[in-house]
Amino acid sequence: MRANITKQLDKILSRYSGEKSDLIPVLQEAQESFGYLPEGVMQRIAKFLRLPESTVYGVSTFYAQFKLVPTGKRLVKICRGTACHVRGGAHILHEVEKQLGIKPGETSTDLSNSLETIACFGSCALAPVMVVNKDVYGRMTTTKVEQILAKTK
Repeated sequence: MRANITKQLDKILSRYSGEKSDLIPVLQEAQESFGYLPEGVMQRIAKFLRLPESTVYGVSTFYAQFKLVPTGKRLVKICRGTACHVRGGAHILHEVEKQLGIKPGETSTDLSNSLETIACFGSCALAPVMVVNKDVYGRMTTTKVEQILAKTK
């Protein structure tokens, strides 16, 4: 593991007591810090929490929030919930795919963009919804997609 990653991980782990119940919060902090969960980081977390590596890997693959490969600097999420679907969510997704040149679940080769679909954001009154990093954009249109993606580069 690179020295800067080790140092960042040491800082994260220093806030925890090493209890098994710390697993998900530690994984969340590590992912927030690194953008994903590198294999060496998960191994170190397993050792710190005195858990089998398979347990740490199992938890990190069970929850959709955890990523095992780097994601793009800009993460675009499109809601596929019922309200968003009825109000044109498929058109929004198609436009984002066209603009970014990637499909859901993919990351651009230069790691600038990742695209995901989500079952529901819980923002149905704003349907259709697109989230770019942590910013929620509602009442989306294909024109708005282009404007927002240009603005958030």
